[in-house]
Amino acid sequence: MFQYHCLNPIADVGLNKFTANYKKTEEIGEADGVLVRSASMHDMELPERLLAVARAGAGVNNIPLDQCAEKGIVVFNTPGANANGVKELVIAGMLLACRDIVGGINWVEANKADENIAKAAEKEKKNFAGTEVQDKRLGIIGLGAIGVKVANVAKHMGMEVYGFDPYVSVDAAWNLSRDVKHVLNVEEIYENCDIITIHVPLLDSTRGMVDKAAIDKMKKGVILLNFSRDLLIKEEDVLEGIREGKIRKYVTDFPNPVTAGQEGCIVIPHLGASTEESEDNCAKMAVKELMNYLENGNIINSVNYPNCDMGICSQAGRIAIFHRNIANMITKFTACFGDEGINITDMTNKSKGEVAYTMIDLESPATEDMIGKLQSIPGVFRVRVVK
Repeated sequence: MFQYHCLNPIADVGLNKFTANYKKTEEIGEADGVLVRSASMHDMELPERLLAVARAGAGVNNIPLDQCAEKGIVVFNTPGANANGVKELVIAGMLLACRDIVGGINWVEANKADENIAKAAEKEKKNFAGTEVQDKRLGIIGLGAIGVKVANVAKHMGMEVYGFDPYVSVDAAWNLSRDVKHVLNVEEIYENCDIITIHVPLLDSTRGMVDKAAIDKMKKGVILLNFSRDLLIKEEDVLEGIREGKIRKYVTDFPNPVTAGQEGCIVIPHLGASTEESEDNCAKMAVKELMNYLENGNIINSVNYPNCDMGICSQAGRIAIFHRNIANMITKFTACFGDEGINITDMTNKSKGEVAYTMIDLESPATEDMIGKLQSIPGVFRVRVVK
């Protein structure tokens, strides 16, 4: 019997995927797995029993990834599950920026008591005139699940689309319209595009990547869209760009004191993935990942450990070893089994940065003594008996 704990409300359509072998607990200290959306885990004490954290969403900046890795706690996310919801809001944000729809709606609200509002509107509407997106150049920084969907829709809207992503995946490349111009330097996006949207994860290498130096390279009157993370952009530099007329509009899905209520900014209250469909998709995917790991030891869509899949174990035993990615570890592991006379029937070892994950199937169950020997090897974080 496995137990799971929810740090945030998780859609029932996902929780209903759990079988009778799973029980929900209100105490995180009793949980084998945790499901989370936006709750911060950085100040939490991680229980020794905890095996995995599944984030029902893409961003994981609310989870202490390194701490989890060193405790042998696998952190999952759900890439692509909310991509359609975010894509639709990106397109909406682009249209809101090109056409002063919000300004027009606010004018109507302010003049709702005017009996001649229809006539007045004909005179005032020129103040809210905008531009069409057709034939404009759209630059997309990051061609992941969301960026690809935005690119393909934009092509259907008659836009000229530039895409930049030096690490584009094979799946993304297959799904990307052949008409998208894949540029090799982000400066080409800055220099050529009328509208720029950013879709990259928040990493040390991407934090503040759009700053004054980047903005200075952009076309005058550029529209900038940010539906990824506010810290990707130095927003004080964006406000300066708006005041100087360099940036026409800044659309962001991340309210904060810097941009809220500022002229030239359209600030949306983090609605990107806030649709019933996105929340359902993320919940179902997170539960599926968690169950596969708890039952089989398989890792799919982890952000702190490598993907590793050996299917369902048909042997007498399976163990998983979390360890540092250093030389000679496999030799030490196999020596432990050889000393005990236990035969290894299958094994896989994968690494991700400084950490690695090894799964081993055995002809007979691992003994407590053997687990203790493995655990005592320098560089081993955790040894888990899967079966």
